Amino acid sequence: MEDITLTINGKNISCPSGTSILEAAKQNGIKIPTLCYHPDLEPFGACRLCLVEDEKTGRLVASCVTPVASNMTIRTDSPTIIKHRTNIVRLMMANHPESCIVCSQGNRCELRQIAAELGVGEIDLYPMPHYTGLEAANPFIVRDLSKCILCGKCVRADHELVVAGAIDYNLRGFKSRPATLYDMPLERSVCTFCGTCLSLCPTGALSLKNEQYVGSPQDESQTVCGFCGVGCSIVMGSVDGRIVEVNPSHEQETVNGSTLCVRGHFAHDFLNAKDRLTQPMVRDNGELVPVSWDAALDTVSKRLVDIKKKYGPQSVAFLGSSKCTNEENYLFQKIARVLFETNNVDNGGYISGRAVLNLIEKRMAGACRKTPLRNIEKAEAIVLLGADPGHSVPVVSYYVKRASRKGTPLIVVDPRKTEMVPFSSLWLPLVPHTDSQLINGLAAMLWKREARDASFIERFTEGFDSYCEGIKSLDIETVCRDTGLTMGVMEQAADLLAGKKIAFVCGNGILKQKYGMPSMDALLNLLLMTGSLGSERGGLYIPARENNQVGAWDMGAVPDALPGRRDLGGEPARKAWERAWQAKISPDRGLDVIRMVEEAEKGSLKALYIMGENPLRSLPQTERVRKSLERLDFLVVQDILLSETCKIANVALPGAAFCEKAGSFTNMEGRIQSFGPVTPPPGEAKADWRILDFLAVKMGYPKPYGSLDRIRAEIAQFIPMYEDLDGHGDFGWIKETGESRPFQPGGEGEMISFTPVISIEHEADSGEYPFTAILGSQRFHLGSGTRTGRSGRIRDHDVKGEIELDPEDGASLNLQDGDTVRVESEHGFIEREIRLENGLKGGLIFIPTAFNSNDAMNLIGLTRLGESDSPGWQECQVKITKL
Repeated sequence: MEDITLTINGKNISCPSGTSILEAAKQNGIKIPTLCYHPDLEPFGACRLCLVEDEKTGRLVASCVTPVASNMTIRTDSPTIIKHRTNIVRLMMANHPESCIVCSQGNRCELRQIAAELGVGEIDLYPMPHYTGLEAANPFIVRDLSKCILCGKCVRADHELVVAGAIDYNLRGFKSRPATLYDMPLERSVCTFCGTCLSLCPTGALSLKNEQYVGSPQDESQTVCGFCGVGCSIVMGSVDGRIVEVNPSHEQETVNGSTLCVRGHFAHDFLNAKDRLTQPMVRDNGELVPVSWDAALDTVSKRLVDIKKKYGPQSVAFLGSSKCTNEENYLFQKIARVLFETNNVDNGGYISGRAVLNLIEKRMAGACRKTPLRNIEKAEAIVLLGADPGHSVPVVSYYVKRASRKGTPLIVVDPRKTEMVPFSSLWLPLVPHTDSQLINGLAAMLWKREARDASFIERFTEGFDSYCEGIKSLDIETVCRDTGLTMGVMEQAADLLAGKKIAFVCGNGILKQKYGMPSMDALLNLLLMTGSLGSERGGLYIPARENNQVGAWDMGAVPDALPGRRDLGGEPARKAWERAWQAKISPDRGLDVIRMVEEAEKGSLKALYIMGENPLRSLPQTERVRKSLERLDFLVVQDILLSETCKIANVALPGAAFCEKAGSFTNMEGRIQSFGPVTPPPGEAKADWRILDFLAVKMGYPKPYGSLDRIRAEIAQFIPMYEDLDGHGDFGWIKETGESRPFQPGGEGEMISFTPVISIEHEADSGEYPFTAILGSQRFHLGSGTRTGRSGRIRDHDVKGEIELDPEDGASLNLQDGDTVRVESEHGFIEREIRLENGLKGGLIFIPTAFNSNDAMNLIGLTRLGESDSPGWQECQVKITKL
């Protein structure tokens, strides 16, 4: 791109053609005031405060929408410009209420700041306020549109960044205002309460609804969101050690930019919950009573060591956390393997379908770990496969919707009509559990169209000929019959995908379903055939439900792998870690979380140490899990909340929330983000790594770390993926260590194999349980709802988690909206209200998880995901009874 030379305020500047005058000035440290400009939004030119003067022509132009031209001579602060700028501010203030003293925006108001810089105090104009009254019906946002300056940031953010279409301009002249369709309240619109409009508003027209504190925070610090695995960069404001507000950091290189979701923006008030753990407790006479740290750690150390000596290493297990930091999970699993000589270590990431993720890891030889989300917008076609990112990982949905808006074909594969369907080119409402047939059928149709990447296949794969024999033998009409799709719809899908690199966003509909393993095998085959792996224009994206689900796995908090995802059964990897730790490591696979429950039931597992997980709420069959844990001789729970699991513990240790300690998380992209504390932990609570470090010393470990830097140095030294963790930057990327050819700079490495096409025979549905229940999340809750369920704002929003039912099925059962029903499976039942929805086929119902203490999990059997006899955790057969 050709460079342009111009002069701004006497300074010679060179910049690429197409750059606006405002951007050129900013890049060279020249400040031009503006209220409607934001780097993440298209220039709008609404406020006119960015006026500059072209000295050669005398023209005044809006610098945000005027591109640079060769040999321009620009003044940003001439008397003419200052006069016009001042008058614009005076007119804005004449139309603005005189409420600065009581406005929650305070000194952060951009209009007030610019007025001060221009010396505007008294406006000397006739006031023209347009009082509109406050709109505060929802628990998230207060709208005071009498302070609106019509900068358009909220509308443009809604349309361009979040792509929701909830608000637009309404009316004209003095009555003009951003409003919803038909001027309905936000809570009755398609608004998702992501809060992006709130964080971009330059005045107090939009403000956080906060009954605890009004005004600017005392302190603000940047950190990483502690909810889902997107890993949004946020700025948290605090007052007297309490978090009072959260905003996106607005930094350009972050995964979320200027966006967040309702959880990230508004649900962090759970940090101020009344049942935060603030001091260690030990059970005495059936009650948890406060004790000193020394007493608590002495009890934990003595009991665990005694149990190990009496019953052996396999009698003790450790359940780590997909929410705790990399450093903490590394130290946790090291304690298990070095001090207790056991591989009985797992983390909450198991619940998100790690069996299927393991399949990807093994087939791709670790080469799918780095997947920048920004590449979704570069994809040639996108397929959402069993994924509803608008609810599970909303920021991912923003990328997908922006790509769709630009014309990228989008196919939604889901039995339900999700919120992403209106943005799609095609919706494939397949029968549950038939994903592998669909994928193989599409592969066969693409093969017949010769829509394969022959060069990629020849250079990087093996076994394609055998795979072709499998897909050639498929009968597409049988595929249509099994999946419930018409031939015409299948042809449309094949036409949309033919000749393109495809980005698949694959969710719980695959990861946690009965046939998740063969479905993923089929998907990887299709990605290989189309050459979509190893390309910025395609790839495989797996939404991570928890903030450090990826990092916990990388750190070795799993029963079958050592840190760095090194195979536990591989002798070279095991010997390397034995040298690093100067300890013997058992080659035997340990217990995963389900087997921990099963072994505790049998009486074989005697002690369990849980850090940052709440299995009594997150696992299926709660009462079975409770009885199993109560059979243990000793249960330690280290957490930030007095959770359901914590209440039955023998010892409860108060840890620190993510914003109360330093550490690092690894997000779903493979981005490693380091952060420091925003506030101190409450009471006597400590950072989890400090608790573990103190405990290791109590158990006789001779080398306490004493600092986070020493843990990071060890991780960087022995885990090649994390060699940059020992640096001082805020974020970096994991290093690719896979040997697959598409991901090597020179294209050399191991070939990737196609797997055979597998035929799946579906079992007939039970007559006793005629409905198929699909379990899924809603955006207001994360996971089991342990944290979001304690958010006052989420509770006040009064989302009930109604069961969704097809209207025809509702009529056959004599049900109407709001009726209460009992939904019963062979494992248990729940009782909730219903809502009739047209986006479901007959025979299907949808049950949101996390509501009512996550009672939906009572419908699912406690089976090991990925095993051939497991029905999965995503769907189950149920019957419905009106109450």
